[in-house]
Amino acid sequence: MCLPAIVFFIIFAYLPMPGLYLAFIRYNYTDGIFHSPFIGFENFRFLVMTGDLWRLTFNTVAYNIAFILIGNVLQIFVAVLLNEIRRKWFKKVSQTLMFLPYFISAVLIGLIAYNILSYDYGVLNGILKSFGMEPVKTYSDPTLWPFIIVFTYLWQSTGYGSIIYFAAIMGLDKEIVEASEIDGANAFQRIRHITLPWLKPTFIILLLFSLGGILKGNFGLFYNLVGANNTALYPTTDIIETFVFRSLMTNFNFSMGSAVSLYQSVFGFAVVLSANWFVRKTSPENSLF
Repeated sequence: MCLPAIVFFIIFAYLPMPGLYLAFIRYNYTDGIFHSPFIGFENFRFLVMTGDLWRLTFNTVAYNIAFILIGNVLQIFVAVLLNEIRRKWFKKVSQTLMFLPYFISAVLIGLIAYNILSYDYGVLNGILKSFGMEPVKTYSDPTLWPFIIVFTYLWQSTGYGSIIYFAAIMGLDKEIVEASEIDGANAFQRIRHITLPWLKPTFIILLLFSLGGILKGNFGLFYNLVGANNTALYPTTDIIETFVFRSLMTNFNFSMGSAVSLYQSVFGFAVVLSANWFVRKTSPENSLF
């Protein structure tokens, strides 16, 4: 049963690893990967000198921290609320409605956002103009997009993520809950002293998994909401994935894209090891290894 997964990772994760050599050369089509000039860490030095590496790292990490922290808090909140609902039909309807946004394509989300935020034809500016107010140049204002992107991500993923926590709550021993009710504990006391501590191991495991991809941006969401070539929004929306895409598809700089990808992988690996070490010191039973 494990064989398909093993073959998948061998083909798509291990066999492509020699391609990391691209990060240390000045690639050209004539000489190919293994005959292009070797330049060592020159690609990394260029990224540091131009300031691109700092901007890409900060944006990617900041967005992922917001996604992880706010997302998990909202998912736990929704899961607890679902558990407190007593009418089964209402609980099922609520779960279905919250689950639906996860299946909406990022392309469609980008189209909806454009029809709402467009300067000339957007619904938002249409409403503002009808009240005699100045229209908002959303696609030229980088300060607005952190809120738009985080809100869109939470809207799309909260319902799906809450299912994991809701499933964990279903594993809670009902006798403990019944005993607390007999002892006079109200709903808030049960949530605080029973449900939330029960969800702690699940939260820690999901947090460790999420930290492994803290430098992996949601390319589909960013590309369809903002695009990869809107220079006015680079300060707050340019992440590693959009930079790599631009390096490959616009600038045809394969070496620079590979250098950023290698940096992304090494940084993520270090973050996972550091986070797991911290968890092992504070709560050994919840660490990954």
